[in-house]
Amino acid sequence: MGETITLKGADGFEFSAYHEQPFTPRKGGVIVIQEIFGIDRHVRADVERWAKAGYEAIAPALYDRRERDFVSAHDPDGIAAGVAHARATPLDQALGDIAACRDFLSARGKVCVVGYCYGGSLTWLAAGKVEGLAAASSYYGSLVAANAALKPLCPTIIHLGHTDPGIKADEVEKAVHEHHPEVPVYIYEGAGHGFNNESPERYAEEAADLARARTRELFESA
Repeated sequence: MGETITLKGADGFEFSAYHEQPFTPRKGGVIVIQEIFGIDRHVRADVERWAKAGYEAIAPALYDRRERDFVSAHDPDGIAAGVAHARATPLDQALGDIAACRDFLSARGKVCVVGYCYGGSLTWLAAGKVEGLAAASSYYGSLVAANAALKPLCPTIIHLGHTDPGIKADEVEKAVHEHHPEVPVYIYEGAGHGFNNESPERYAEEAADLARARTRELFESA
């Protein structure tokens, strides 16, 4: 069973995180970075999925300084609230909270990071700015292209939906490969934004299964 724990950020602020121990012999730790909607049932399900795969998993609540226990629906009001929190949360502050999760997990083995949407952007930034990560898997992050020159400090892969209306997958691939041709950028045909999220309007099962398999392979080889 998952539990909510408290960690301390670099600024001394105590934020909550959803945490679950591995179901099987421990392979390492995974930091799961949220979408804009907070630590909702989809994030919790992903934490549980990683725990079932043998990882101690933790998802930091990155909006706690603004609104404790924030969760929003996938509707226009929920999107607007999530975007407002994401834009008002300094990137360095979020990366500091990710580093606190790394510190929490690292005493027990390697630490990998995976993130979706808002978390996909933060995963790419963490790969280049947070030391001590073993591997990173970034899903459809809107800030990846603008930060494509950032050099990952660990093995990193990127997942994009080809029909994502807000993130032009081909342009992101071009930007990343201009600077880092060795970084795999996977583009999934027929998949849009949020294809890993199992909400009916977003989920693309075939793409999600393949991206998860690629991410597990990366993490296990790190």
